[in-house]
Amino acid sequence: MKILISAGEPSGDRYAAALVRALRTRHPELDFFGCAQPGMLAAGVRPVIDAAKLHVVGVFEVITHIPGIWREYRRLLRAADAERPALAILTDSPDFHLRVAHQLARRKIPVVYLVAPQAWAWRAGRTRQMARDLRRLLCIFPFEEPWFRARGVPTDYIGHPLAGTVKPQVSPADFRRELGVPEGHTLVALLPGSRPGEVRRHLPILREAVEKLANRPISFVLGAVPSLGAQFFVNQMGSAAIQRSVKVIEGRTWDLLAAADLALAASGTVTVEAALLATPMVTFYRVTPASWALGQWLVRTPFFTMANLIAGEKLVPELMQNEATGERLAAEAARLLDSPAALAQMRAGLARAAGFLHTGHDPIERAADIVSGMLSEHV
Repeated sequence: MKILISAGEPSGDRYAAALVRALRTRHPELDFFGCAQPGMLAAGVRPVIDAAKLHVVGVFEVITHIPGIWREYRRLLRAADAERPALAILTDSPDFHLRVAHQLARRKIPVVYLVAPQAWAWRAGRTRQMARDLRRLLCIFPFEEPWFRARGVPTDYIGHPLAGTVKPQVSPADFRRELGVPEGHTLVALLPGSRPGEVRRHLPILREAVEKLANRPISFVLGAVPSLGAQFFVNQMGSAAIQRSVKVIEGRTWDLLAAADLALAASGTVTVEAALLATPMVTFYRVTPASWALGQWLVRTPFFTMANLIAGEKLVPELMQNEATGERLAAEAARLLDSPAALAQMRAGLARAAGFLHTGHDPIERAADIVSGMLSEHV
């Protein structure tokens, strides 16, 4: 039996790969194919399109990549026509995957959507298509299930896949020793993102913040994602002086967050990881001016950072677009580092918010149970 599975983001790739492994324990005969990044490739998914072509963020940034995205879209649908899967699992990347879902539904291929689109923040009208085209929507944040169900989308809250897995491999003390952090130094994590475009936009901001905090006893460590490699981040760092001031490590984000006194983090999945580790943070994000102007018109959400949305209050400072400057980042970092009480209050709030992501069961196993039930209906 064949399953089409697709993920366009590193976080989605991790979740989808875990789901593939969980399903294979139940159904060893399953043959998975689709849009696969490193995690799914390692789990044995056959790639039929180039996942890298989908790794773009921002309304106007996407426009320049439309020809390549369109080619991959057509290739994926041709593969679906040729292989006739019993079911499709689409993960995140809604601008791409909701279009795929519509075409698959027209072909009578049941669609499970893992990680709900943020329709509660913008483009709520998409729920009409989702109600029509999706057999099941599996959401990972607790406030999403009632919101989508109220709009006719068959939705299950499975819990957040990271809730039971985000743990450091070594103790904070051992990690600091490994990095050579001097005794008495504060450790600040720099997390500019996982996509090439956002890293290029965010590293100049982080460089300026490092320069403005240089007179303090701080050790700066930048977390590089394996999909881009440490050298990509080093190449973007700029001056040799900054490169000497910032240590770059690859693939150790959880160890880094657990050991850090503070994280300066691009808004995204890493802020959920920080919340689960109760690591104080200042979040930021930038897109192109045109994308921001359009987003201001379309987005309807009280907060941008997921920890704040989960908590229902502003636990974490958010510096978005024009506010995302090195000067503002440095000022917020200094304010928090100078106030142990503020850091402790933020840690306690993040721990409370993280508690909402735990459901008492493994989210991926829950997702596998739902998909297995659908497969039994197909048989």
